[in-house]
Amino acid sequence: MTETLVLLDTMVSQLVARQTPPTPESIRDAVTTMRILPTFSEVSDEDAEMLARELEERVGISMGLGAIVEDQEFRPWLHDARAKGLIDAYYWKRYEQLLRSQRMPRDVIIAMDEVTDRVLDRMGNPGENAAWERKGMVVGHVQSGKTANYTGLICKAADAGYRLIVVIAGIHNNLRNQTQGRIDEGFIGRDTGRLEQRKGKSRPRTIGVGNFDDRRVPVSLTNTIKDFNKATATTNTSQISSYAVPVVLVIKKNSRTLGNLVDWLKEHSVSRGSEMVDQPMLLIDDEADNASINIKYGKDEVSRINGQIRELLGLFNRSCYVGYTATPFANIFIDPDSEDEVGKQDLFPRHFIIGLDAPTNYFGPRKVFIDGMPDDAPPRYLRYITDNEDVLPLKHRINHPVDELPDSMIAALRAFVVARTIRNLRGQAGQHASMLVNASRFTGVQNLLRNRLHEIVDRIESAVRVDAAKGEGALANPEIAALKACWEKEYSDAFPNWPEIQANLLPVLASASVVAVNSASPGALDYDNAGGTGLTVIAVGGFSLSRGLTLEGLTVSYFLRNSMMYDTLMQMGRWFGYRSNYEDVCRIWMLEEAAGWYAHIAEATEELQAELKRMERAKATPEMFGLAVRSHPSALLVTARNKMGSGEKHVMIGLSNNFVETTKLSADPGSLDRNRRAALRFIEAMTVAGHGPGSEESVSGGKLLSQVPVRLVDDFLREYDNCRDSVLSDTGPIRKYIASRAEDELTEWDILLASRSENGERPSRKIGDRDIVPLERSIGPAELKSGILAISGKRSRVASRGVEKTGVMSESAKLAEVQYRKDEKKAESESVNYPDWIYRAVRQRPLLVLFHLDIKRANIDLDDHAILPDASVVAWSISFPKSSRPDQKVEYIFNTTKLRELFGEDDTDEDDRDDDD
Repeated sequence: MTETLVLLDTMVSQLVARQTPPTPESIRDAVTTMRILPTFSEVSDEDAEMLARELEERVGISMGLGAIVEDQEFRPWLHDARAKGLIDAYYWKRYEQLLRSQRMPRDVIIAMDEVTDRVLDRMGNPGENAAWERKGMVVGHVQSGKTANYTGLICKAADAGYRLIVVIAGIHNNLRNQTQGRIDEGFIGRDTGRLEQRKGKSRPRTIGVGNFDDRRVPVSLTNTIKDFNKATATTNTSQISSYAVPVVLVIKKNSRTLGNLVDWLKEHSVSRGSEMVDQPMLLIDDEADNASINIKYGKDEVSRINGQIRELLGLFNRSCYVGYTATPFANIFIDPDSEDEVGKQDLFPRHFIIGLDAPTNYFGPRKVFIDGMPDDAPPRYLRYITDNEDVLPLKHRINHPVDELPDSMIAALRAFVVARTIRNLRGQAGQHASMLVNASRFTGVQNLLRNRLHEIVDRIESAVRVDAAKGEGALANPEIAALKACWEKEYSDAFPNWPEIQANLLPVLASASVVAVNSASPGALDYDNAGGTGLTVIAVGGFSLSRGLTLEGLTVSYFLRNSMMYDTLMQMGRWFGYRSNYEDVCRIWMLEEAAGWYAHIAEATEELQAELKRMERAKATPEMFGLAVRSHPSALLVTARNKMGSGEKHVMIGLSNNFVETTKLSADPGSLDRNRRAALRFIEAMTVAGHGPGSEESVSGGKLLSQVPVRLVDDFLREYDNCRDSVLSDTGPIRKYIASRAEDELTEWDILLASRSENGERPSRKIGDRDIVPLERSIGPAELKSGILAISGKRSRVASRGVEKTGVMSESAKLAEVQYRKDEKKAESESVNYPDWIYRAVRQRPLLVLFHLDIKRANIDLDDHAILPDASVVAWSISFPKSSRPDQKVEYIFNTTKLRELFGEDDTDEDDRDDDD
């Protein structure tokens, strides 16, 4: 925005803030009123409408207050401390002013105020002199504003009396420096990097909160240039002797840095008595699941960083550990019941777990991988990479040559150029725009990718510089023609005027830079010194781009990685976040397999947040929440990495309130025929038991039979030949689980015989005494070559969305939907895609869905058609209701080879290590 538009935005925002509630009409009236002033007379109608749309979006943005699971010994203290005048909200009020000046929606600020109060209230009371320690965790969303949240918490903790605040950022310098900059802006109010460079010659520059009030400046023992240094910290001892202001450190999650800090604190406490370690201390562990967890196999062994964090906490008589993460799975797997002294001190969040709701404008996994992937249309944001293997294989060596790029990467680059041009034409030239390329774990290969992309940017720029001004004649140039073809395919709806885009391509290309973000190029990303025009940058990297580092204005992403671990995948999703007025031009290129995993993880993380809310309503403890999460079948993904030792692995998984299905079938004719016979006998046995054709109910998706006896289900599962690659549908553990509940919870079953509506093209077939129209499903071509029918390919789904509503009483289903709307802050008029797990949670009887499937041949090579079965194949799904005995789990047994086969090798970057500088 221009300075005039920024001023107009500020003044109109003040008018809109008084409206209760604002409407699209009242917002536009306010814009029109202010444009009467001479200052705004030159604001065009187009810019005014753009501003009105942004304000309309902004005032409609809200954030829920999340959920809390806490220990039963919690005693609130914050209200009393405020009532007694013991807390002066100096640091928080400055921060609140900063958020308002940055035009954060007022309802989001109010929610952040409430949420940070909730966290602070569950931390130790710094006014209580007796020894105490607290451990908690805050669960947010990737790129959803966790740093802003814990900056607010730091401000409030300092107001309450915490005098030493340590923030442990990522394992690389660039993330630590970025985090330090955010703390400088939101808490310290001074540019610490300039303070380091000035060496006493000039007053440090005030920034952020310092521009509102520059008193009571916290002492920072780190800055945006240097991490913690014992010598530097010792020179600042005189400044902190009185503890009149808080002391803050932002350090790398690095064993050397942590060791130095622990040593310095020990030395300092000896030389000055116990004065420092007697102060209340807050430790914020950013990305708490990364490198903080004890991942050693033996209970008595402790990983270095984990041990150092615990040693740091142990130095203080009063300490609070708060881990912030979007991927809490690893933290939940810390054993809270360990009896040894080491385990008792571990970082399990035994005192509280707080879930943060994302604001309503959050561009998150559901929007991209569920709502953005309709069954009957192409994905909205996703584009699939299918052409990399010959040029840039998924698995390549450290010295892999990069002489050319996959066409898909060049297509993504063109999309970025066009999208950036559209953003400029929308008035966003002053904002940053970034493209992410994460296609190799090796620094050397990343640098070669940067060079090739740089050459292509130069080539396109030269073409535009010479020919773009020639109007339609410019399309004779293949580079400009390719840009137009990209626009037609991706963005013609977002911005219909190609000639205007063509006329404005050159400034984008002339200012674009290609940088590598890795250990070989520290400081390559410098958004702060971009000047008045926003940075246009293509960032190539690996792990450094995957853990906490924010790419400002990320618009296009090219992601060629294959880790299946929840935490790694979600953290690599740098494209999540906020995309005000340019969400429609965002695009993500990735493998279709990775997209399938993201969709699965999106549902699992959503279910995790919902479980938090259910646990809050049930007044459960963090230990109970940990047990619930660890019982989930998806837990296998989380634990697999740490189970890659030798020999056989016994994995305990819960089936209560869970869904399993046969996503992979053996293509062996004998196995397929056995399963057809098992299904036929099952149908015939139901008829004999009084559940014949006349007793079924026609429902969406097929024919429903109710109250079928469990013995018939068990007979079917005993006869069914489960494919070894369909891991969680192993009938052995499932039958044991059913047998343990056959006399009470699982005595009677609902059975859905999946069937489409009969029509001329797809007539019904006689299966026993039933008329069934088989469903159609595609399979994965690659798995077929190994003799596996992978149903729905990489999506790994047999059942259609919504199937778990089948058999649930309408009243229960309605209550579940109302609760989901309430939890997700959805208006009654708003269309909602209800997830299946909300119905599973209120199911009275288990549901088995029996499928007869016809395999589609469209995407299968002719050479492989001979492997495909001629007749329908049989698959099944089971939706288990919530058990009254959720602690009981069943045992799945894997060997190391199978774990690696299922979940891949450890996808660790060359850069994924401690920086020792």
